[in-house]
Amino acid sequence: MSRRKTERQLNLVICLLSTRRHLTAQEIRQTVHGYAEAESEQAFKRMFERDKRELRDSGIPIQVGTGDAISGEEGYRISRADYELPEIELLPDEALVLGLAARAWRHASLGEAAANALFKLRSAGVPVDTEAAPGLTPAMRTDEHAFGPVWQAVRDRRPITFDYRKPGQAAPEHREIEPWGIVNLRGHWYVVGHDRRRDARRVFRLGRIRGEVEILRGGPDVVVPDGIDLRSVVAGHRSEPEAIATVRVRTDTAHALRRSALRVVPGERDGSGGGRDVLTVPYTDVPALVEHVASYGANAVIVEPAEARAAMVEHLTATVDAAPPVESPAPVLPVEEHTGPARGPRSADQLRRLLMLVPYALGRDVRVPEVAAHFGLTEKQVVADLSLLWMCGLPGYTPGDLIEVDLDAARETGEIIIGNADTLAQPLRLTADEAASLVVGLSLLESLPEAEGLESGALKRVSEKLRTAAGTALGSLADSVQVRLEDSDDEQIARTQRRCADALESGQRLHLRYLSGYLDQVTERDVDPMGLVVQDGHTFLEGYCRLREDVRMFRLDRVLELTVLPYPAEVPAGVGRRDLSAGLLQLSDRDALVTLDLEPSARWITEDYVCESIAELPGGGVRAALRTPAPAWVVRLALRLGPRGRIVAPTALAEEARAEARRTLERYGTA
Repeated sequence: MSRRKTERQLNLVICLLSTRRHLTAQEIRQTVHGYAEAESEQAFKRMFERDKRELRDSGIPIQVGTGDAISGEEGYRISRADYELPEIELLPDEALVLGLAARAWRHASLGEAAANALFKLRSAGVPVDTEAAPGLTPAMRTDEHAFGPVWQAVRDRRPITFDYRKPGQAAPEHREIEPWGIVNLRGHWYVVGHDRRRDARRVFRLGRIRGEVEILRGGPDVVVPDGIDLRSVVAGHRSEPEAIATVRVRTDTAHALRRSALRVVPGERDGSGGGRDVLTVPYTDVPALVEHVASYGANAVIVEPAEARAAMVEHLTATVDAAPPVESPAPVLPVEEHTGPARGPRSADQLRRLLMLVPYALGRDVRVPEVAAHFGLTEKQVVADLSLLWMCGLPGYTPGDLIEVDLDAARETGEIIIGNADTLAQPLRLTADEAASLVVGLSLLESLPEAEGLESGALKRVSEKLRTAAGTALGSLADSVQVRLEDSDDEQIARTQRRCADALESGQRLHLRYLSGYLDQVTERDVDPMGLVVQDGHTFLEGYCRLREDVRMFRLDRVLELTVLPYPAEVPAGVGRRDLSAGLLQLSDRDALVTLDLEPSARWITEDYVCESIAELPGGGVRAALRTPAPAWVVRLALRLGPRGRIVAPTALAEEARAEARRTLERYGTA
């Protein structure tokens, strides 16, 4: 049925493209091959209405006009001006940034849309190279299961409902909102909109949505307020420091705390060079200050204010007094997997492929393996698509009307030869999703160091050309999805980015003083740079680490010092860049498996870290299992959480956390 449906819909597209007047439904029934199988008038109407809806969903604009001047009956046609991709010419620098923009979605849910957009542009003769600037890897991730339906709701201007669990909340609450847009900030996706039940503007982090998102189809379209700055709304949720604390820290420890300090006063040193320094640290609220300082254990002690010292004692005492963990924790359940919104019927996917393939193959040397790789198909499936195409053509369906396909060449040599397909010779206009994926990808590039090397205005020019190519289909979708790098406003990180980019271009080795993301530890690294990666709101240097003798990722905001060395980088033969399709954090069975019991207010652990399994606990808490290559980091995490979480397994790690809490309490004179 699916194959016949695709054949019928493709014949319908060819018919409506080739007619100069609007055809009535009955004329279409009598003309287009495939509708004769409808057993009754009602069956035909249902079939035709379904085909029209699916074609429009695929971005094919079907016009409605007067088909019969006497009766006034409606008729249908496809205007070539609305169907065909307008002519677009890109300068070399514009083609470069467009290829980079498409790469941003390579491992995300809009990767298919971005790839199809480039396929159409190449069909129109636009020279886009997705492998240009190989040293840079911009990457957007859309791991949140809610991303797909929320994107669709923003695109279609429809309200949505979902269950949402705020931090510290035991049970999720039902929300109904009118979405205005989506923002990526600090590596997380947020939806901004009007909360109908609270009659107020609200921001929701997509990773905290529980269950499925329902799109409400009835009622008026969502209206976005004029002048709303979505990114500022989301960024405004970050609290500004309001108070100052004094913290005494051991020499060469608490490095991240030192970086945020307003002032560092070196203290006296003992005979071994150790001692304690005094930091002046800004903070927003006492609980946040206590958690941050507690993660350093006995290496950091709050001197004042007194209320923070008292809160720290209470915080650490809860860790010491926690019940010993169960030796064999109850089994946890696998993390709930969300497949996202259901894909359209296979016939719709096949139709879109064929409408892209025909203009791409005409006049080009195209091979079956290339097409299979682009669409994620087997070569056998590509040949099946071509055999279906061979059965379609202009009404009349005589040999001179049908599309010509050399199936023998496709099967024997892999060559794709298509002829007599002038009706479909021009590529279909970009859909809203396709155009928006590229425009949003371009916005990600604006804060990258490589953008400074482009000719003036390349990003803006290519964005405007894409908007013109998409026409009304794009609407305001591209402006309703905004991306901001966490590092973009930090001048020091920007300088580090530029120096890394320069070293990549000149092929020079770098020396880094680098703060570990797991441990409170600074190491010296010699690194042969291989590329820059932008993901999760941060920029990373990817390079061959001489200390670890392997490829490593270095987050630039953790680079304390960077020196360009006066000799060339030499990446060992056979060493390549990482496959990031599974994300930056790539764990293995060799890493330690740790089980944590978390209070409702600590559920954010399951949102910010990859968990192997999660199980609900009474009262809204969870039991989570995760892997880490650095078990000592989990001790720091347990100290940070205090009464909000504890290590269940392994027991030795749990006891280590309790012992460190006791040692820290001694520094406060209470143990």
